[in-house]
Amino acid sequence: MTQSAFQHIVCDPDLCTGCRICEYVCSATKNGAMDANLSRIRVVRIEPVTMIAISCRMCADAPCVVACPREALKQNPDTGVIEMDANKCDGCGWCVEACEFGAIVLNPASKKAEMCDLCGKEEDGPQCVKFCPKEALSLATPEVLRQKARREVVKRLFDELLAP
Repeated sequence: MTQSAFQHIVCDPDLCTGCRICEYVCSATKNGAMDANLSRIRVVRIEPVTMIAISCRMCADAPCVVACPREALKQNPDTGVIEMDANKCDGCGWCVEACEFGAIVLNPASKKAEMCDLCGKEEDGPQCVKFCPKEALSLATPEVLRQKARREVVKRLFDELLAP
């Protein structure tokens, strides 16, 4: 699989209500606690009222991997998931600073970096996607997102051209 084909969690801001269930499901799945601070997905508010969930984008040439001075982060070439070696991570936070999406957190208990791994150990995939009550979360590749954006632009143009 090429890096441009890596799936990541996508949030539709038109469907997201900001309920934060994704954060609680993530923290329960990954840390056994209903604590949004331990979540690997974050719901953020974009003024005035847009809500959107942010998680790891499985970036090509991931800046977090490049920034890690201890080489604790590696990108799985098959899935794009960033894997962290807990024996090497010292919680310096360089990866947090390098992430353009704010998708990496330092676990307050372990002092280690954590990011979405698409619930790789769960048979039915990312639990945030599974339990989102508004179906605002899905898995998609960057190419699928670009195609969707192009279709929306074309539809808008046709609607404007055909408007009375």
